[in-house]
Amino acid sequence: MTGPEVLAQYAQESLSTTGLQGWIQNNIVPLVLLAIAIILLWIGGRGDNAGVARRSVGLLIGLVALGIAVSGNGPQIGNFLASLLVG
Repeated sequence: MTGPEVLAQYAQESLSTTGLQGWIQNNIVPLVLLAIAIILLWIGGRGDNAGVARRSVGLLIGLVALGIAVSGNGPQIGNFLASLLVG
Protein backbone atom coordinates (compact mmCIF):
# COMPACT_ATOMS: atom_id res chain seq x y z
CA MET A 1 0.00 0.00 0.00
CA THR A 2 1.22 3.47 -0.80
CA GLY A 3 1.25 6.41 1.58
CA PRO A 4 -1.96 8.06 0.28
CA GLU A 5 -3.81 4.74 0.38
CA VAL A 6 -2.80 4.21 4.00
CA LEU A 7 -3.92 7.73 4.90
CA ALA A 8 -7.25 7.26 3.09
CA GLN A 9 -7.91 3.99 4.89
CA TYR A 10 -6.97 5.50 8.26
CA ALA A 11 -9.26 8.48 7.65
CA GLN A 12 -12.20 6.22 6.77
CA GLU A 13 -11.71 4.12 9.89
CA SER A 14 -11.28 7.02 12.28
CA LEU A 15 -14.08 9.33 11.13
CA SER A 16 -17.00 9.24 13.54
CA THR A 17 -19.07 11.54 15.71
CA THR A 18 -18.44 9.68 18.95
CA GLY A 19 -15.74 12.15 19.99
CA LEU A 20 -18.00 15.12 19.42
CA GLN A 21 -20.95 13.41 21.11
CA GLY A 22 -18.86 12.58 24.15
CA TRP A 23 -17.53 16.11 24.38
CA ILE A 24 -21.05 17.59 24.21
CA GLN A 25 -22.36 15.14 26.82
CA ASN A 26 -19.45 15.77 29.16
CA ASN A 27 -19.21 19.56 28.78
CA ILE A 28 -22.19 21.30 27.21
CA VAL A 29 -25.03 19.39 28.90
CA PRO A 30 -23.77 20.03 32.46
CA LEU A 31 -23.24 23.72 31.67
CA VAL A 32 -26.78 24.06 30.31
CA LEU A 33 -28.19 22.30 33.37
CA LEU A 34 -26.18 24.56 35.67
CA ALA A 35 -27.45 27.66 33.86
CA ILE A 36 -31.05 26.43 34.13
CA ALA A 37 -30.62 25.77 37.85
CA ILE A 38 -29.21 29.26 38.43
CA ILE A 39 -32.09 30.85 36.50
CA LEU A 40 -34.66 28.87 38.52
CA LEU A 41 -32.99 29.90 41.79
CA TRP A 42 -32.97 33.51 40.66
CA ILE A 43 -36.68 33.40 39.76
CA GLY A 44 -37.44 31.68 43.07
CA GLY A 45 -35.53 34.37 44.94
CA ARG A 46 -37.91 37.00 43.58
CA GLY A 47 -40.82 35.14 45.18
CA ASP A 48 -42.37 33.82 41.98
CA ASN A 49 -42.84 30.26 43.22
CA ALA A 50 -45.61 29.52 40.72
CA GLY A 51 -43.27 30.55 37.89
CA VAL A 52 -40.55 28.25 39.20
CA ALA A 53 -43.00 25.34 39.42
CA ARG A 54 -44.29 25.99 35.90
CA ARG A 55 -40.79 26.17 34.47
CA SER A 56 -39.65 23.12 36.44
CA VAL A 57 -42.34 20.94 34.88
CA GLY A 58 -41.24 22.05 31.41
CA LEU A 59 -37.62 21.46 32.41
CA LEU A 60 -38.42 17.96 33.63
CA ILE A 61 -40.10 17.09 30.32
CA GLY A 62 -37.10 18.49 28.44
CA LEU A 63 -34.65 16.48 30.56
CA VAL A 64 -36.60 13.29 29.90
CA ALA A 65 -36.44 13.98 26.16
CA LEU A 66 -32.71 14.74 26.43
CA GLY A 67 -32.11 11.51 28.35
CA ILE A 68 -33.93 9.48 25.72
CA ALA A 69 -31.98 11.15 22.93
CA VAL A 70 -28.59 10.72 24.61
CA SER A 71 -29.12 7.13 25.73
CA GLY A 72 -30.05 5.86 22.27
CA ASN A 73 -32.90 3.80 23.68
CA GLY A 74 -35.63 5.72 21.87
CA PRO A 75 -37.18 2.75 20.01
CA GLN A 76 -37.34 0.59 23.14
CA ILE A 77 -38.92 3.41 25.16
CA GLY A 78 -41.38 4.10 22.34
CA ASN A 79 -42.36 0.43 22.21
CA PHE A 80 -42.85 0.38 25.98
CA LEU A 81 -45.05 3.49 25.92
CA ALA A 82 -47.05 2.10 23.01
CA SER A 83 -47.57 -1.15 24.91
CA LEU A 84 -49.00 0.84 27.83
CA LEU A 85 -51.64 2.33 25.54
CA VAL A 86 -52.35 -0.64 23.26
CA GLY A 87 -51.79 -3.49 25.67
